[in-house]
Amino acid sequence: MEFGLLSVIAVILLVGASIVGSKIRVAAPLLLVVVGIGIGYLPFVPLIDIDPEIILVVVLPPLLYSAAVNVPIVDFRRNFRPVIGLSVLLVIISAVAVGFLVHWIVPDIPLAAAIALGAVISPTDAVAATSIGKRLGMPERVVSILEGESLVNDATSLVLLKTATAAVAGSFALSSATGSFFLSVSVAIAVGLLFGVITVWIRSKLTSPVHDTIISFIVPFVAFIPAEELHASGVLAVVVTGLYTGHHASQRFSASARTNERLNWRTVQFLLENGVFLIMGLQLHSLVAQVGESELRLQHIGLLSLGLVALLILCRSAFMVPLIAGMQRVTRRYERRNAGYAHLNERVQSSGIADRDDGRFRDRLRKLDIRTRRSAADLEHEREQQLGWRDGVVLSWSGMRGVVTLAAAQSIPTTVPYRPQLVLAAFAVAVVTLLLHGLTLPVFIRKLWPDGAGTGQEKAELVSLSRDLYEAADEAIDEAVEERERELEKEAPQPPKDARQQEQTDIAVQRARASARSALLPLAAAAAPTLPIEVQGAEHPAQTYQRLARVALEAQREALLEERAIGRYSSQAIHAAELALDAYETRLLPPTAH
Repeated sequence: MEFGLLSVIAVILLVGASIVGSKIRVAAPLLLVVVGIGIGYLPFVPLIDIDPEIILVVVLPPLLYSAAVNVPIVDFRRNFRPVIGLSVLLVIISAVAVGFLVHWIVPDIPLAAAIALGAVISPTDAVAATSIGKRLGMPERVVSILEGESLVNDATSLVLLKTATAAVAGSFALSSATGSFFLSVSVAIAVGLLFGVITVWIRSKLTSPVHDTIISFIVPFVAFIPAEELHASGVLAVVVTGLYTGHHASQRFSASARTNERLNWRTVQFLLENGVFLIMGLQLHSLVAQVGESELRLQHIGLLSLGLVALLILCRSAFMVPLIAGMQRVTRRYERRNAGYAHLNERVQSSGIADRDDGRFRDRLRKLDIRTRRSAADLEHEREQQLGWRDGVVLSWSGMRGVVTLAAAQSIPTTVPYRPQLVLAAFAVAVVTLLLHGLTLPVFIRKLWPDGAGTGQEKAELVSLSRDLYEAADEAIDEAVEERERELEKEAPQPPKDARQQEQTDIAVQRARASARSALLPLAAAAAPTLPIEVQGAEHPAQTYQRLARVALEAQREALLEERAIGRYSSQAIHAAELALDAYETRLLPPTAH
């Protein structure tokens, strides 16, 4: 009973913080940390100490999976260099730097244990940063880099923590540690891909969206547990499985399955992402109590934590300089690759082999054409979204730490001197970075991009994409009509169609075209200011349609509620009509990021 009541209160706090945060324009994780600290110090609230295994084994896998399935592979591929640099190299550099600083300040703490602390506080948590950035117009590429970094850096941190912990126990050798690191990563990638393929295949055979969603809830653990049993990185395996699943979902899963999974996982993601920040705040009182009276007092821990925050910011800022400069070489590499594909296509066209009537050969030419267009798109993306000094500033100032830092810190061996103080220092670093960066990052974004980043370009993209999809639909309809006519002619000679028959066919074609355009009306409304349509008055035709459609939908809902109250129709019929109205309303709403 008590646990149920606490769960209800926690959910109310999560929802309330999200609503209040959106009103006052403060990220919900920041509010929840502060609220958690306040609740933890109430006299009637007992000391709260969460087992770190609950976070690392129960919470982290689904949290990473829910984020990974929403990361487009194309973005991850294009940002591979900065993502790996920030999530692997920077984590290692920061951990070693923190280790030497802590060992120098407190010589009683072994260097290996100090590096373990560095591994704990080095990975970032992009939840607060990306929520702020998306609201204020942070460039999409910066958001993608932060999301990609937060997916991979936890794996690097935990593997490095295991290595440092082994060194504390006296079983460390650089060569074996390096080999173990790469073996752990390789096995994790293989396990993640294997279970990604298996689970996607199984889910593609399920016809019930409910069954599919239930299976999706266990996928993170299906990838995590075997990887951990093989002494590999379970979190990296989960990320790989999530990336594979998200990439193949549009091809292998039905629309209803995707819709159900998306809605359910958004709820799970909301509870986990925000719940862990509330837990962080609640644990502060317990951590302070564990420190007690010792040689390393609270004020010393506070000063040490501030020094560690400054060092982490310095390391991250310094790392941005070669990272941004190195991206210039990526542009030149894309230019050379694009020129190579263009030259290859010219040779194919000039040789005349493109005209060969060979199915397999045409398939190869089509793949070559896709690679060529992909290369051109990569080059255009790199030129238009080239990382500059403003992006580097925001990336430098987005180094917030999260609950993984606290959970990993509590896995530091109990034999390490000043262990309670180190755990509290890790918590202090996480809270300070959350509040410092979270409260000041909006100022940086507004100053660097006063008008937002890429708003006009996004609308122009919607226009172009809509036009392409319209054309594809028209072509498919024309081909289907022609193919049907050819089939009828082969079956039996048909008399010429009369005027009425032709009119009915034309009406069916027109309705099919209108239906294809209707499916994209939310895109048209979102991009209305840049659509090349002459409009009399302030309202765009697509917006007029949406307004009138909403009026009609509300009237239908009211009539349905009245019929349900009257009881003239069966509950099955009422439910079927309600589902139809829900589906139509979903089409009227603008598409979201998830």
